[in-house]
Amino acid sequence: MYLTELTLKNFRNYQDLDVTFSPGVNVFLGANAQGKTNLLEAIYVLALTRSHRTHSDKELIMMGESEARVAGVVEKNSGKVPLSLTFTNKGKKARVNHLNQPKLANYIGNLNVILFAPEDLELVKGAPSVRRSFIDREFSQMSPKYLYVANQYRATLKQRNQYLKQLQMQKQSDKLFLEVLTERLVIFASELIERRIKLLKDLNQAAQPIHEAITQNQEKLEIDYISQIKNVEELDQTELQQTLTKEFERVQKREIAEGVTKVGPHRDDLRFLVNGFDVATFGSQGQQRTTALAVKLAEIDLMKQQTGEYPVLLLDDVLSELDASRQTHLLKAMQNKVQTFITTPSLSDVAKQLIEDPKIFNVQDGTLKENE
Repeated sequence: MYLTELTLKNFRNYQDLDVTFSPGVNVFLGANAQGKTNLLEAIYVLALTRSHRTHSDKELIMMGESEARVAGVVEKNSGKVPLSLTFTNKGKKARVNHLNQPKLANYIGNLNVILFAPEDLELVKGAPSVRRSFIDREFSQMSPKYLYVANQYRATLKQRNQYLKQLQMQKQSDKLFLEVLTERLVIFASELIERRIKLLKDLNQAAQPIHEAITQNQEKLEIDYISQIKNVEELDQTELQQTLTKEFERVQKREIAEGVTKVGPHRDDLRFLVNGFDVATFGSQGQQRTTALAVKLAEIDLMKQQTGEYPVLLLDDVLSELDASRQTHLLKAMQNKVQTFITTPSLSDVAKQLIEDPKIFNVQDGTLKENE
């Protein structure tokens, strides 16, 4: 798939923009604070209905305006798909093929994107929440069923936490309703964990040869799923539900005392091992960057495997963060395979040599001009 055109209205610092793109490589050149990243953010928002930079949709609306609009046309194997999102202070509206989509879950997946930015290095060395967000965001694009289960788990978790808080404050005393919520949470938790583990195995399988190529067969990458449940990867869903139920029984008093759910996939994590060592703890910065790069590149092939189409790749000022060798692997991996959008103050010599026929835009103060 690829994005053929993008329309912005009062989005960030873009008052009115209508632009067409190459199915190959598109480069946004410009100084800092001119709007390069805003363009990548707009494409990301068009795909996932939310920003990767803010939790508040209101921040997407140009100052002094009441609404913002992001629209585009996606070319897929099945044909062209028009998408649009409108943001107001009251919420957002999504349309596919000009038809309203009351459920955002029915919208997500029409445009799949992979974003690689300097902060993605935190994927390896950052907090567990960064890695949980990563797998939920990426796997939700690959699988509508994963998206459904993850959403149901989050909704049930929120309801259960609210009830635990009421029990903690003695505004409620009925533990029977807590048991009902726990049973429901266990069902979604077991399926979410099972789906995560399967997709992570596929991701690991795709990332290993990429990592070996970058390191010239000197290093082997493994991705482990870290759970509170012992030997979680060896349990089937029934066994997992039984184990989770016992864990909830064990910690119930603590949960009520603290007013929060203590068990479940919302507390799980990933671990990246290079030659058997935890790269977050023992790896050099170069090894951490190589790991992050290998995982991101592996996503491209895994998404093709899961959905039948390659995603759109967004590279936000990431070339300057990589040395010549890693730039080469990244640019070769994307060439003639995926539509790519790159933001950068200037193209490196490596990029100039490896990128074939890029479509280059100059960005200045919220305006876009194509290089002749």
